[in-house]
Amino acid sequence: SLSAGLDLAGRFLFAILTLMTLIANLVFIEEAVYIYRKIPSSKRSIIIWINAAAPVIATTSCIGMWVPRSTMFTDFTAAVFFATVIHKFLMMMIKECGGQKLLLRRFENGRFKLSTGPCCCCCLCLPHVRITRQTLFWLKLGTFQFAFLRPVLMFLSIVLWTNGNYTLYNLSPKGAAIWINCFVGVLTIIALWPVGIMFQQVRTLLMCKKIIPKFALYQFILILNHLQAAIINILAMQRIIPCAPPLSSSARGAYMTQQLLIMEMFLITLISRVVYRRRYGDLEPPECMAEQAGDNKQTP
Repeated sequence: SLSAGLDLAGRFLFAILTLMTLIANLVFIEEAVYIYRKIPSSKRSIIIWINAAAPVIATTSCIGMWVPRSTMFTDFTAAVFFATVIHKFLMMMIKECGGQKLLLRRFENGRFKLSTGPCCCCCLCLPHVRITRQTLFWLKLGTFQFAFLRPVLMFLSIVLWTNGNYTLYNLSPKGAAIWINCFVGVLTIIALWPVGIMFQQVRTLLMCKKIIPKFALYQFILILNHLQAAIINILAMQRIIPCAPPLSSSARGAYMTQQLLIMEMFLITLISRVVYRRRYGDLEPPECMAEQAGDNKQTP
């Protein structure tokens, strides 16, 4: 921990960021209790998982900020958790349509548009695929593979790190980090594609369930946790972020990433509480009533 070497301003910043993390966790716990009481059991765990993404990333960033040696473990933990959230978000969209059977019945003559981001947004020539049980299975498999393989790659990275073969900031072709990171990047893009395909299909139907702001929050977490961190790491490796003894460029980059993530995830946690909180006792718009009927049939 570098807290002993901090000046007054540094300690004040660390205290404020730690307080933000604590508040984010308290807000999430309160929201989880509300979800558990008010939301049908078929959706309950999925929505709690998705709401937990921002507080978990804030917590891992806070631990990494106070204990710099743990940065690799905290970053991996946050990445593995969010890999599961990507799969859960796809499942949530299916559940919000009333479940797989009702979704297939509703879109029995519909087709999935494959030319969506991040894989194929420019490939307009791709055919539209019929919405069947098999195509839904492939979409689920696309997100599940990442939720399964990301922890496996995390375990492999830690094993190589303990053996001295994996260095987080060593991106030379001879190191293991560049190859593992590239493989993770490909798996991430494959996992994000099914979520984009499903969102394009159901966004009009689920407008009353605030699916667009929910998808926007999910995208913000993805961009901030992956793209922002990657950009700062590259700037640190190129020495564009200067070193400031006792911190090296890479250590300063890690600190900047962690501190930004705590502030950003704090805000996203507060916004998520507003977006995901619905008054289930109130009358819903007519287009939502069919989904609610489907939920009631599936709820034991």
